[in-house]
Amino acid sequence: MNGAESLVHTLLASGVEVCFTNPGTSEMHFVAALDHIPGMRSVLALQEGVASGAADGYYRMAGKPASTLLHLGPGLANGLSNLHNAKKAGSGVVNIVGEHASTHIELDAPLTSDIEGIARPVSHWVHTSHAADTVGKDAAAAVQAAMVAPGQIATLILPSDTAWNPGGVAHDALETPAPVPFEEANLARAAEMLDGPESLLMMGGGALTEENLEIAGRIAAQTGCKLISEWSNARLERGAGRVEIGRVPYPIDIALKVLEPYKRIVLVGARAPIGFFAYPGKPAILTREGAEILTLATAGADLGGALDALSQATGSTDTPPAHVVEPALPERPTGPIDLDGLAAVIARAIPEDGIIVDESVTTGRAFFPVTKGAPKHSWLNNCGGSIGYGMPVAIGAAVACPDRKVLGLIGDGSAMYTVQALWTMAREDLDITILIFANRSYRILRGELTNVGVGNPGPRAIDMLSLDRPDLNWVQMAQSMGVEACQVATCEELEAAMETGLSTRSPYLIQVDL
Repeated sequence: MNGAESLVHTLLASGVEVCFTNPGTSEMHFVAALDHIPGMRSVLALQEGVASGAADGYYRMAGKPASTLLHLGPGLANGLSNLHNAKKAGSGVVNIVGEHASTHIELDAPLTSDIEGIARPVSHWVHTSHAADTVGKDAAAAVQAAMVAPGQIATLILPSDTAWNPGGVAHDALETPAPVPFEEANLARAAEMLDGPESLLMMGGGALTEENLEIAGRIAAQTGCKLISEWSNARLERGAGRVEIGRVPYPIDIALKVLEPYKRIVLVGARAPIGFFAYPGKPAILTREGAEILTLATAGADLGGALDALSQATGSTDTPPAHVVEPALPERPTGPIDLDGLAAVIARAIPEDGIIVDESVTTGRAFFPVTKGAPKHSWLNNCGGSIGYGMPVAIGAAVACPDRKVLGLIGDGSAMYTVQALWTMAREDLDITILIFANRSYRILRGELTNVGVGNPGPRAIDMLSLDRPDLNWVQMAQSMGVEACQVATCEELEAAMETGLSTRSPYLIQVDL
């Protein structure tokens, strides 16, 4: 057994069954091992950001890490943007990064780089294997690190000689780390704080499961507190029959108004709300001055245990939950597509148990209220703010949950960052329907010009935020990569296209002209 073979055997023993890959020469022995050792699904991506984003989506839905296989420092660097997003989402990812043979590094070949230095900003755990007989042990430690709650990025660097040398030893899985305890010392005060409409229970991360939201609904019914989640959530369970929870709005002026009434805020799996950016003359802290904010459980803590204990402390264990959503769909819209009509068509089309990957940016701000009464579904947001996450995360979600429909809501500017994802969708024949919102601009940045005080932008500024000259033809791009596609401009056309896309088990793209 060589080092690469011991790596594959150890990953499989540790529950890592999928590898999202874009390999190169230094990784060929790992590729060979994947070829003759059964059990690992290998998914090829044409760009490393697609591989790292897919690993993020896989963890969000499977609850266990996939691996990536990346080529040296530049390959890792190409994947950093979506590794940043995965880190902020609390996703567990095991990166396997090839390195030159130890005898070759000193020659400073063209692809030589400081791989550990590149990996550290987006990784919780970084290690280089130095001998074939330690690769298996190192791999088990990498998986264990990735499983630290809520999920961590572990990067294992594999020099090519440690991969090809004999003496590899497969290693058994290591024990999965338990979540850290919640702040029991804060429990009594948290229960006291949640008293009436001026109090807020703010939740994030793993607190947003269906079961945990039901507990939060009981607490709200008993205490009169309000519920809210962070603006961006790795996975939020929503829809008819579930407890509804709103989000802190993205626009800072609206967020300040929403949060202003609350004098007392208890945090479970969430951070105290802050602005996404700094703006001239506006506060970065979004809560009212003097608000009491108490952390009962951080994102890596036992969130279910914290909510159970809080329910007991507030006497709400037998209370029927508040804010349970009744089934409700908007009226069928007609005519040219506007934002309200778009939201209504999407709400009516969301399938039972669907997975919604949201990178709709400005277009999607109206979606949440309208879709709350749709059939039960999971809603995934971009937690790191680096655009180009949506289509790769949809790949990972579809691989993790092949029995569930995946619906991607993607802005055209965002989609261009990882357009190669369409090819992987077609190659793997994944059950994904993608809506591309073609407003032909970085529309969010036009609003940001105003927010930072640029009141009258000129033609050069507007041109830098525009995606015309030439227009992007998403139908042609999708078809060139093997994905069936169509273009729509009316609500009736969109409704028919979504019915077609969601009725097939193959990828389908809809260009929505706005």
